[in-house]
Amino acid sequence: MTHFDNSTIVEILKPAKKPTPEAVARFADMLAAIGTESRLRITQLLLTAHPHGMVAGEIQAELGISASNLSHHLEKLKHEGIVNVKREGSFLRYTVDTDAIQELLTFLFSECCARTRAIKPDRIIQLCR
Repeated sequence: MTHFDNSTIVEILKPAKKPTPEAVARFADMLAAIGTESRLRITQLLLTAHPHGMVAGEIQAELGISASNLSHHLEKLKHEGIVNVKREGSFLRYTVDTDAIQELLTFLFSECCARTRAIKPDRIIQLCR
């Protein structure tokens, strides 16, 4: 059973300062990158394979995406910092950049739950357990 550490959530709930325009632009680009069905499915799949990730052929077989289409989507995710890639011989292994995902979720959580209180944080925290 995974233990949920809510210390990060407690930090987020402290009065939040407004994010910089550069940070907002970065997070918008990240959201746009995962904002298509194919790229969201790739991200979901790579999250389930964390921390080892998957080689491109495994992703292709699992999702039934053509090699050229998959390459396009993986490049976009890599460009926006959602995934990392590492060469292993003739294979490319992709992993989710969990730090980047955490930054994005922290931004969303702090904007919705801490700074504006538009969403009740307890409902979100329950989903993370």
